[in-house]
Amino acid sequence: MDLTKAEVSQFERQRQEKLARIEELGIEPYGGRYDDIECAYDIKSRFRDSDEMQKARCAGRIVLLRDIGKLIFITLRDWSGTIQVGLSKKLLGGQWSLAKLLDLGDVIGAGGRLGKTKTGEITIWADPVLDTGLTLLSKCLCHPPEKFHGLSDVDVRYRQRYVDLWANPEVMERFKKRSAIIATIREFLRARGFLEVETPMMQTIIGGAAAKPFVTHHNSLDLDLFLRIAPELFLKRLLVGGMEKVFEINRNFRNEGLSRQHNPEFTMLELYQAYADYFSVMDLTEEIISLLVEKYCSGEQIQFDDMKIDFSRPWRRAKYAELLKEYSGCDIGDIDGIRAKARELELDEANMDDAVVIDKVFEVTVEDKLIDPTFVMDYPVQLCPLAKCKKDEPEYAERFELFIGKIELANAYTELNDPAKQYENFLVQLRGQEKSLATMDKDYITALKYGMPPAGGLGIGIDRLVMVLTGVTSIRDVVLFPLLKPAPE
Repeated sequence: MDLTKAEVSQFERQRQEKLARIEELGIEPYGGRYDDIECAYDIKSRFRDSDEMQKARCAGRIVLLRDIGKLIFITLRDWSGTIQVGLSKKLLGGQWSLAKLLDLGDVIGAGGRLGKTKTGEITIWADPVLDTGLTLLSKCLCHPPEKFHGLSDVDVRYRQRYVDLWANPEVMERFKKRSAIIATIREFLRARGFLEVETPMMQTIIGGAAAKPFVTHHNSLDLDLFLRIAPELFLKRLLVGGMEKVFEINRNFRNEGLSRQHNPEFTMLELYQAYADYFSVMDLTEEIISLLVEKYCSGEQIQFDDMKIDFSRPWRRAKYAELLKEYSGCDIGDIDGIRAKARELELDEANMDDAVVIDKVFEVTVEDKLIDPTFVMDYPVQLCPLAKCKKDEPEYAERFELFIGKIELANAYTELNDPAKQYENFLVQLRGQEKSLATMDKDYITALKYGMPPAGGLGIGIDRLVMVLTGVTSIRDVVLFPLLKPAPE
């Protein structure tokens, strides 16, 4: 049961009183440096029943406290797990006064003999003679979640991630896994000769994607700047400069809606490989994600929401037009039939370009059918201003999107490197933008005039990828501090 505000205030007053008593004892309630600690997992892993001389020192947060008179048993949690700490009046001596003033949520250090209780629980018996005994490192003044069963209110969990992480162990594990996934991607790419780079997050011209930007202002230059919606055009400039394999894992910002799959600030992997095409990066994408599934999931079939996703290779590769026909019943060349289908789906198609209507119908009829990994290939060329068109079918672009669990996870092209064609595509693209945002990146055209090698490019949404690999269906569960409306007063 949730505590009322009055009850919370009462608990906090009691903690303030304990804080004052701790200070009266001459103890610093917010501690300091505490060296030579081991994590709980490592301590328990190295424990040996036969060794009675083992010692251990650990630090963490109190998540369970049982006071039974002259003994206090504490469950201490660090980011590796939990371990029991035993506090004995006989062993602690002068530190016993501090032990009686501890609360759930306090951060402590404990050092002493390592042993087992009668119930078989591995326990650090805090002992100031053998080690540090008991050390208070930070007093918790707020009342923790009831009985430490974890935060359950979703909104509070996102707003108070600093509590969510230690109150809900599975949340800590998820974010540790996210970090490991990103590290594995970096290792994979570096092993294949890719160079990690950083490109500007504040840009004078919007480019690399069709999205509404966030606008900021540089005072000294009296210049409006845009938080980047994509790093693409800068990364491809590096191809022109001779960096043949580059990647960046960093933030993009798009001033669009919030949903279970969208956060305005999100993490992307973008990579570019000279002398490659969209088939090259398709193979690379399948290889990267398959490695992550092997390393971080229990088998090739994983549960995601109400779906079971089969990651067995090879993954399906299907053409956009074929999928449109399969699931909507429409031929891609029959625009009248597609517009009729759009009206049937209650889409407002009247003022849309043909290619946009086709894509809207595709989104509604096809995307939620793509559960197992599926590379959707060869998009209508009008939707792909930065991609090369197919030589034998110039109405289609050499582009794929990867869908897994009904979610678009990746987007890739054979990159357009013809400056004249790119200039024409930019002109068409600018016609659909707001006047205040419609500026062509002429320097990028100049870069192409110097000669960009044929290349394949890829973008993978890291947040969405982590969602699938960890089995959560909201992007807020894989972003440490998601954007939220201000909390009510």
